Order: sequence, then structure tokens, then C-alpha cells
Amino acid sequence: MIDTDRKLKSDGFEEEKIFIQPEFMLKELQNNALTSHFHISDIGFFPAAKYHYRQRPKGSQSHILIYCVKGEGWVEIHKSVQIQPRQLIVIPAEIPHRYGASHENPWTIYWMHLTGADAESLIRTYSLDAGPLPFTLNLHSRWIDDFEQCYDMLSDKPYAMNNQIYVSQCIRHLISHVGFSLMHTLQDNKSERYLEQAVQYMTDRMTESLTLPELAHHLGLSKQHLIYLFNKETGVPPIEFYLRLKMQRAGQMLSLSDKSVKEIAGAVGIKDPYYFSRLFKKIMGCSPTEYRSIPKG
Repeated sequence: MIDTDRKLKSDGFEEEKIFIQPEFMLKELQNNALTSHFHISDIGFFPAAKYHYRQRPKGSQSHILIYCVKGEGWVEIHKSVQIQPRQLIVIPAEIPHRYGASHENPWTIYWMHLTGADAESLIRTYSLDAGPLPFTLNLHSRWIDDFEQCYDMLSDKPYAMNNQIYVSQCIRHLISHVGFSLMHTLQDNKSERYLEQAVQYMTDRMTESLTLPELAHHLGLSKQHLIYLFNKETGVPPIEFYLRLKMQRAGQMLSLSDKSVKEIAGAVGIKDPYYFSRLFKKIMGCSPTEYRSIPKG
């Protein structure tokens, strides 16, 4: 991961931006009711940070947030992970760590150090320390816009408490927005995985009769949540979706084989051919015999 034969550096990059709160300002922030539980101690931007490297065997007193916009880097906390563009990594306070830029494609990063009990609570609430977190384009734009605004305010009037309060509240809202958005993105991804697993389970059991409790048990979901998931994603409940899959399979068999309607009904797990024909017509819009006679292709 680290090439010790090459030069490593902790700071000093062309066109960098960096602001570090002076000690007296930190004391004022800690004593102000609006900033004592959440404020920035350091903030910066490192473009194409070649040979960038930091190591803190005892961790940092602040929570470190690093957002990569270009290039690549790595962060080692309990294990080493690669950081790609549009990924945020959060290093909680007091955790030993090290990180650095890729030698071949050094990262461009926006970073900040957050201090206060509310910073820790936000990170924990939204599991922001779970590893590299991918940003959507909207989150990417939001992060850069808010970051630039806050950096400019601190640089313009670094010792104005009104500016400091505004920056603190702005960054607090940014972190909350990121956490809330990522949480819902993860939930959507989880729902999609459940749906894929359910459809695969149905497909593998076309010749059987599948019940809602059986499907819910297989997925580890409640029947109510499973119904909600299918209604949201497909517009129909799970068993109706299962029957539609059966009828689609039956339609393929009607078009591609000479099997009788009774044989095809049995092949999709329906013993009564009359019930099969009624169900097929309801879902496909015509009887099995009419469907077979329709020219295909």
C-alpha cells in the first residue's frame, strides 16, 4: 500500500486551501452554547495531493471526514480500504489510523475535522464510520457547494462568532443531510436485493405452489413488509406476481412446444386445467388456445 522508497508528505500542496482554528477561538467555540457540541477545528482542500500521508498512532482528538473527488487514496483504520472518487470516509476520534494518496493517481480531497458530542452522535446515528460511503451526484454537488461557502466564510472573517455559528450549523445540516440520504439509498438497495431474492425463489419453484408465509420466511421478512415491498416495486402483491411469472412461463411453452394445455398447466404447478385456463385468460388477456394461435415474432 505504501511505497516507503518514495517521498511522503503530510501537507503543502499547490493551490491547497487550509484553515485551522487558533487555540483561543477553539475555547470560544467550546464555551458558546450554539457551537460547544459541534464545530469545525480544521478544514481544507488538497488538489492532486501527491505523496500525501498521515499517521496517528493514538488517533485524533477530532472526527476526520475525507471526501475524495478525483484520483485515489487509501485509509487504514482496522484494515486498509481503497478510496475512490465520490466516496466519503469518516475516521472517528481517538482511533489509531493512517492514510495517504495513491502514488500513481493521487487523490483530490475535501476534508474537515469535527469536534463535539453532537458530531459523534451524528456519525453513530447514520453509521457514517461504516466504511467508504458512495455519493450520488446530488450529494457530491451539495458537499462541494456547502464546503466552499463555509470555507470562504471562515477565511473571510475567521474570528467573527456569527460566522462561526453559521458555519457550525451549516456543516451540521450537511452531515445530517448526507447521513439521511445515504441511509435511504442503502434501504432502497436492500429492498432491491430482497426483491431479486424473492423473484429468484419464485422462478426456481414454478412447478410448485408457493405460499406467502413460505416466501416471507425464506427472506426473513414479515408478511406485511413483503406485501409492502412488492406493491411498492411491482404494483402487485407477491403471490399475484408469482402467478404472473407462471403465466409468462406457460405462454412461452404454448409458443415453443406442442404440449397440451393440461400438460402446461401441470408444468407450472396448477393441477386443474380449467382453473389454469381462467387464470391465463385473466392475466394474459386471451385463452391458452387463442394465445397459441397468435403469430409470434
